[in-house]
Amino acid sequence: MDNELINGVKISPLRIIETEGGNILHAMKSTDNDFNGFGEAYFSIVHQGTIKAWKRHRKMTLNLVVPIGSIRFVMHDDRKSSPTQGKFQSIEMSKDNYQRLSVPPMVWLGFEGCEKGINMLLNIADIPHDPKEADNLNREEIEYNWR
Repeated sequence: MDNELINGVKISPLRIIETEGGNILHAMKSTDNDFNGFGEAYFSIVHQGTIKAWKRHRKMTLNLVVPIGSIRFVMHDDRKSSPTQGKFQSIEMSKDNYQRLSVPPMVWLGFEGCEKGINMLLNIADIPHDPKEADNLNREEIEYNWR
């Protein structure tokens, strides 16, 4: 299984500012190079061992941050014109590996909760959610070894 960086996917290191009363965890600024606008932001909880796969957006860019717990993200590129067509990329993100994962439109995404307790992601999407612009597949429809 390949873990080549998929064309258009970006990983951006983020700052954690330690303060006496509690840390500040940056997520995204409008001045960031990969900021494409704001549509909505939401949190999602993923229980340990739960796999949510597969989904791709036709228009939306996802900007994913994991402030609590640990989540493994897997992307699959089946875009016909992409130089990374057929490739997979995976990354485990947590506060210890604090960064933002930006996933462009038309890239399949799945993810799994890795720790006991709360595994939380924040998505800062560039457009509001519209179920008509997303495609879903059952986990078995894209062959990937999650274990």
